[in-house]
Amino acid sequence: MRHTKIEWTERTWNPTTGCSKVSAGCINCYACSLANRLKAMGVKKYRNGFSLTTHPGEIKKPFDWKSPSVIFVNSMSDLFHEDIPDSFISRVFETMNECDQHIFQVLTKRTERMAEFCQKTRINNHIWMGTTVESSCYLNRIELLRRVPARVRFLSIEPILSDIPNMDLTEISWVIVGGESGQQARPLKKEWIEDIQQQCRASNVHFFFKQWGGMRKKQNGNLLNGKLYQDYPDEYKEWERMLNDRELFA
Repeated sequence: MRHTKIEWTERTWNPTTGCSKVSAGCINCYACSLANRLKAMGVKKYRNGFSLTTHPGEIKKPFDWKSPSVIFVNSMSDLFHEDIPDSFISRVFETMNECDQHIFQVLTKRTERMAEFCQKTRINNHIWMGTTVESSCYLNRIELLRRVPARVRFLSIEPILSDIPNMDLTEISWVIVGGESGQQARPLKKEWIEDIQQQCRASNVHFFFKQWGGMRKKQNGNLLNGKLYQDYPDEYKEWERMLNDRELFA
């Protein structure tokens, strides 16, 4: 069951909230706007708005979700933000490693810190590690992601801000692409999406087209040339089979 509007995941888990802008994709950050709205509504967790805040009481939350889920970690923050202590990140990974009934999706723009940190921590196969590449200016993040010892590495090309030709998708399992949404959404071109789709096909990488975005996100939809492309890595199907086997022999 999906508990979030984010199309490529089922739940969100935010042991930290808040962040700071580091690249072009952050300019119209949805999480920043949402955090400030929640603060104005009096939601206690967002009393600091979008200022970086750790929530130690949230670290064990995935243990409470008995139904296996695909979980996006820190949809309202960045786990590898420079102000989050290594000790706190380690506790988050301890929870993820122990909760192997779930799939955890960790996405960051701070790939250098992620690559360094993950060299000294355990990453079980149900933890997927990813980075955002919003334009060709940030291709170095893919190189850093390859240093992370994860079975599934993925890219979020959202918001896509330019064409990104000739990506090296070696050891990348999954690519998510989406246009920016909202009143200040920056334009995208269909050929950018089609080129990335072709690159994925050539490299046998699974392709997920999330949305066209724009001011009318729902109306613009998520069809590419009249078709829905929402593929997942092979490991997702393996996870489903594992869950079925557990139920069969329970």
